[in-house]
Amino acid sequence: MNLKILKKITKREILLMIAMLVIGLLLGGVFGRKSQETEESHEHTENVGEETTYTCSMHPQIRQDEPGQCPICAMDLVPVSSVESDDEDIDPDEIQMTESAIALANIQTFRVEKRNAVNEIHLLGKIKADERNKAELTARFNGRIEKLFINFTGQHVTKGQKLATIYSPELITAQKELLEAMKYKDSNPSFYKAARGKLRLWDLTNEQIDNIEQNAEPEIYFDILSPITGTVMKRNVALGDYVNEGTTLFEVIDLSRVWVMFEAYESDLPWIKTGDKIKFTLRSVPGKQFSGTVNYIDPFIDPATRITQVRAEVPNSKKELKPEMFAKGILKSEIAANTNTLIIPKSAVLWTGKRSVVYVKVPDRETPSFLYREVVLGPEAGNFYVIHEGLNEGEEIAVNGVFKIDASAQLAGKTSMMNPEGEKVSSGHDHSMDDGNGDMETTEDHSEHDDQSADLMHEMFEVSGNCGMCKDRIEEAALSLQGVSEAEWSEETKVLHVTFNHSKVKLADIHKKIAAAGHDTKLEKAPDDVYEALPACCLYRDSE
Repeated sequence: MNLKILKKITKREILLMIAMLVIGLLLGGVFGRKSQETEESHEHTENVGEETTYTCSMHPQIRQDEPGQCPICAMDLVPVSSVESDDEDIDPDEIQMTESAIALANIQTFRVEKRNAVNEIHLLGKIKADERNKAELTARFNGRIEKLFINFTGQHVTKGQKLATIYSPELITAQKELLEAMKYKDSNPSFYKAARGKLRLWDLTNEQIDNIEQNAEPEIYFDILSPITGTVMKRNVALGDYVNEGTTLFEVIDLSRVWVMFEAYESDLPWIKTGDKIKFTLRSVPGKQFSGTVNYIDPFIDPATRITQVRAEVPNSKKELKPEMFAKGILKSEIAANTNTLIIPKSAVLWTGKRSVVYVKVPDRETPSFLYREVVLGPEAGNFYVIHEGLNEGEEIAVNGVFKIDASAQLAGKTSMMNPEGEKVSSGHDHSMDDGNGDMETTEDHSEHDDQSADLMHEMFEVSGNCGMCKDRIEEAALSLQGVSEAEWSEETKVLHVTFNHSKVKLADIHKKIAAAGHDTKLEKAPDDVYEALPACCLYRDSE
């Protein structure tokens, strides 16, 4: 009996346990699903709170909460990179650009390197006679021109050739004194030497004095002889003229070697040193190139023209080079101060007149980034600048599309060429701001500074000219227009870089203003009367 009851109890307990287990499983499934739904809901809520901001790579001032297209350039908006705000190692002034934005802006880079900076300098000059080979014959005593053997200037003479014959009572008296002194040659040699010395001071040669002594009588007429072989540059007497002591009779110059005096501007001087070879051409000898060596650089600069003289000495055995001929020279030279310097292309530099700016590519970034950097420029080296300070060898800088990078930095309120303090620049679109009660209200910024920043443009075009005076004139003409903030013209490339506000001044107006100053542009030709009034060194049109 007890065994049967035990069996019955056991079965009852087993059924109860099974029932409780089933109920437990059912309840666990219900609560488990609720817990999972709660977790998913919480996770979804967290994801919703992390809103993604989208911006334009070319116009970083554009910010939206959802993807789309830029209202300015119609490029697809991209998410703002998290490293822009989360990574403490990222410089806040970095300008990040996507690969598509870099391709659209045609941004190219250049690695800074050291090399021998070589420049090609174009110089204008004139042929000049070598002043060391010039002889000026003056009358040493009073007299009258009895014979004249030189009838015109430009006549070639040789050393010792007769130029003229002069009659002088003073000379006859001096010869008589010599003949008298000969009698006392042995007893009073000093008296004899003094008589000969007096005649030598009057330009008589020892041979002429010996002839007087041998003939034992004075010569009535005295021959004026050429002291050098050369060309008669001046003839200041005619047959029968009376001359006084000190009167200039003839000027003779040897043109077997001549000087070429070139005009160099201050910016050229770092590249010119004695010993440099210079090649030049002459209009009078077309198709032929001459060469010389720089042997003198004038230590003074003309205060009016801001130029100095550079002299090259050239042989002239064929007499092809004639004084006052114009010459066009080309001098290729390494920088005189240092031949191993850092150089960068000119296109990499943004120049405001006060600051020179480049954009350095930040290494080891997944997204290409650039940083504003001010540099100290050295002399120009053709299409390159020598860098004194601000860059290191091996750094990578932008050389094309630099102005677009700077514009992006300016619009984003980061340090830039036109905004060195890194102040926020508005784009003129809607912005949110606190009204003081914790609520956000929308306003639109129409400040003049913002409008100017958005309307800035950079253009480059050719302008004809030759020299530093042309450079000053071209840049002053462009900067005289309201709205033009920068203007820089290169003597080597003849290209003008100009930055201007296109809402205030048109590019065509800049062309017209420069042409009105006397310089041809690609769109406008300078008036002939204005051009012809320019200094000789500024005349760039070929008259041939």
